[in-house]
Amino acid sequence: MSTKAVTDADFQSTVLDSDKPVLVDFWAEWCGPCKMIAPALEEISEELADKVTIAKMDIMESTEVPQKYGVQSIPLMVLFKNGEAVAQKLGAAPKSQLQSWLESEL
Repeated sequence: MSTKAVTDADFQSTVLDSDKPVLVDFWAEWCGPCKMIAPALEEISEELADKVTIAKMDIMESTEVPQKYGVQSIPLMVLFKNGEAVAQKLGAAPKSQLQSWLESEL
C-alpha cells in the first residue's frame, strides 16, 4: 500500500470518516521540498500501513480543504484522528525525522 491522492471531493470520506489516523501531505507540483519528501512518505506509508493512511493533496487542484485548514506554506503534513486535525509538521525533513514525529503522534 502506498500514498493515496485525495481531493476536496473525497476528503470527507477518505480522511475525516476514516477509521484509522490519516496523515495528509499538502503539496504542489512546483514545490521542490514537497518532491524531496515524497519518496520518504511512500516508504513510511508502506511501513506503517496498519497504523496510518498517508494521503497527498495537491493544493493547486483542490483549494477548499487547504483553505479551510489554513495551509499557507508547503509541504505541510496534518495528522487527522477521528475527523479532527490533531498535529501538523511544516517543511521537509529526513525520513527518520518524519517517521519518528508521526509515530510519536499516533
